[in-house]
Amino acid sequence: MFAKMKNRIWGLLLLAVGLSACSDFNKVIKSTDYEYKYKKGIEYFEAGEFVRSGTLFQELINIYRGTSRADQIYYYYAKSMMGQKDYLMASQYFRTLIKEYPTSKFLEESQFMVGYCSYLMSPKVRLDQDVTMQAIDALQLYINLYPFSERVDEAHRLIDELRDKLVEKSFLSARLYYDFENYKAAVVALENSLKEYPDSRFREELMFMLLKSKYLLAVNSVEEKKELRLSSALDEYFAFVDEFPESKYRKEAEKFYETTAKLLNYNKEQTISN
Repeated sequence: MFAKMKNRIWGLLLLAVGLSACSDFNKVIKSTDYEYKYKKGIEYFEAGEFVRSGTLFQELINIYRGTSRADQIYYYYAKSMMGQKDYLMASQYFRTLIKEYPTSKFLEESQFMVGYCSYLMSPKVRLDQDVTMQAIDALQLYINLYPFSERVDEAHRLIDELRDKLVEKSFLSARLYYDFENYKAAVVALENSLKEYPDSRFREELMFMLLKSKYLLAVNSVEEKKELRLSSALDEYFAFVDEFPESKYRKEAEKFYETTAKLLNYNKEQTISN
């Protein structure tokens, strides 16, 4: 009984505090003292109350435009948007700060945050990766502009993570054609993936799928295209075993080689006899 009463009292106290806080914020909102609003905005921001700080700084943007404090207002509004996980809005205001206030003390951090916001918006691997590429470009620009900054190592780490996502996206896209047995399209997609990301962590699997795609495309080709495609499959076999002699796919690759070599010799013999 005592415990229930104690919990009820605490609940009422918390409600009272909450109502009081709301009442205080309403007073701040209604105030025409913009300096007071600015100071309260900083207080809310530092307390992690980003909705309230964002509300105040959004109003103050137009009030302080053209003044020496304008860049601070943009900065704190953008950071408040980050606190609310509205990374698109945050990025837009960091960009505006960079464009309109090139001498601001917040310039370097804002440049980094543009890339970091895009990093946070980067979607799952299977989705479109335009934002991922934008994040890489923005972070690389930051590194170029501030090569000695303490954030450079972090920027490099983020870029590596984002590029790995692009590598995986490229691999999955190429494998899709392979899985659907569209080997002609698979050959093009697999070659493009290997060319674009030669150090891909999926390189062994990509090269094996390329070999198998060329092999299956060749053996199922019409006669006038078969010899050329068989030769291409044979070249792919030699490239694969040279780079991955201990591959788990080696036995299957050897079978492709044996069949390809026999078919190629047979085709050549037929050509000679004719």
